[in-house]
Amino acid sequence: MDYIKWIRNKVGHDMIFLNFSGAIIRDEEGAVLLQRRSDKNLWGFPGGAMELGESAEETAIREVEEETSLIITIESLIGVYTKYFDEYPSGDKAQTIAFFYRGRIKGGQLATSNNESLELKFFQPDEIPELFNQQHRDAYQDFINKCIGNSR
Repeated sequence: MDYIKWIRNKVGHDMIFLNFSGAIIRDEEGAVLLQRRSDKNLWGFPGGAMELGESAEETAIREVEEETSLIITIESLIGVYTKYFDEYPSGDKAQTIAFFYRGRIKGGQLATSNNESLELKFFQPDEIPELFNQQHRDAYQDFINKCIGNSR
């Protein structure tokens, strides 16, 4: 079931809570994977909306595979980001709650596998372009502080 479509049929464009989960992934050289998103034509981390019955970790794993064709494992929670608001091109409004994880590639081949990704690219940590919203920017800053700072 597509939870967002289901709930939007009931509430229209009104403000609701939406739960998302995603992963920040580095390759063997330390570059960070970003997705140029089709909804806003801007860069962000792969991830997406939780479906009913899924855990946040399961959502991150599923969404990364759907958007990148990569199979990942979850290494650790980077953070939970809760006081953010977004308005979508459709006019839908939401307070978004996002779980960001540090992910590790365990299989698959990088490919844009659906219409949500315009482009996928690895960037060096000091060359990350502007991310599409504050939630992703805050998660990336925590990733730098918690994960990259600890792995050097």
